[in-house]
Amino acid sequence: MLPHDLRHGRRSTRRAGLAAAVPTGARRHHPDFDALNGRGWKAAQAEGELGDTAWRRELEWAKEMGLPGSGSLDDRDIPTFARGELPHFAGINTFLKAPYVENVRDVAHYDAAVLGVPFDGGTTYRPGTRFGPQGMRRISALYTPYNYELGVDLREQMTLCDAGDVFTIPANIEKSFDQITRGVGHVSGTGALPIILGGDHSIGFPCVRGIAANTSKRIGIIHFDRHLDIQAKDLDERMHTTPWYWATELDNVPATNLVQLGIGGWQVPRPGVEEARRRRTNVLTMADIEELGVDRTAEIALELAWQDADAVYVSFDIDSVDCGFVPGTGWPEPGGFLPREALALLGKVCAPGICGLEIVEVSPPYDTSDITALLGTRVAVEALGSMVAHGTLGRHRAVLDKPAGWQAAVPE
Repeated sequence: MLPHDLRHGRRSTRRAGLAAAVPTGARRHHPDFDALNGRGWKAAQAEGELGDTAWRRELEWAKEMGLPGSGSLDDRDIPTFARGELPHFAGINTFLKAPYVENVRDVAHYDAAVLGVPFDGGTTYRPGTRFGPQGMRRISALYTPYNYELGVDLREQMTLCDAGDVFTIPANIEKSFDQITRGVGHVSGTGALPIILGGDHSIGFPCVRGIAANTSKRIGIIHFDRHLDIQAKDLDERMHTTPWYWATELDNVPATNLVQLGIGGWQVPRPGVEEARRRRTNVLTMADIEELGVDRTAEIALELAWQDADAVYVSFDIDSVDCGFVPGTGWPEPGGFLPREALALLGKVCAPGICGLEIVEVSPPYDTSDITALLGTRVAVEALGSMVAHGTLGRHRAVLDKPAGWQAAVPE
């Protein structure tokens, strides 16, 4: 029999009333909020503990830089010219409306720095990822720095800047690689955490090379993808199918600390499989992950990537997600992660702290309603949010025992 309130057309919304209204032994049609530990309500409570100092400072800065707003406005925090986060549809789009550092030496003053790598010279089928950084920056204006479930506000709890794009050379892969290594190496060497917006996956090698040059310590890699990307060459060049062959040739980036998540399908070239077998990398297919679950997969990935390592780099290929959710990619493949699975796993592997993050293969020319670029944006903020929540942002600085090493990593 229905509870009295429901039989008479009245629905109780109070937790106590709900619990009291359900007869003993009856099946509950509503969640037991006490059993759930009130996660939603606790998240609301946690928001009250976050300060708003940085937000107030940004509002004052906006009025100073953009002139006080019209006298007819009730909200006296609104400037005449758009500055800062609001409105989301206006302004110059840096990533998440973060400050743009015109002098890249100033990234040293920030916890993390976003840099774009607009390069698709390593693409073997559908070009367009050179527009990936632009696409992710544009749609990132939709976001705020606050995450309800994590109880994190990036604006209040860390400092983030946008360093602009590396100057890549469209007609020359190797010169572009050298430019990328110097750019990523510079950001890493200052102590700022590099958040890299690609670009095709060939950039994985020069990005890791730039970070690895700043340390004598051992680096592991956690790689989200449907493809192994570890063959030596493709079409006689170092393409987007080859980054981990060359990255694991570096002295302090052993292949045994490479963990590859989500591999499978009909687009895994056999030369890459042969190389993965020879180098004894660690591969978890989508079937493995589905059987293990997100929590256990994260445990395994962290154990293998961190074994005898001092830092871990994360490479997130957007095509690791099922192509129904990410049409804007150069090499779509069905059967990958659901977005929720990928984000949950990413948050867990980033929780101990990472030394760099790349988001690659976002190709706006193939995108629909910016949804692929939006997921790329979410990957960046999810990684930062996890580290802020766990107090591990900045952990990577401890391994920078030769922070100017990037200068010697490529020829002058």
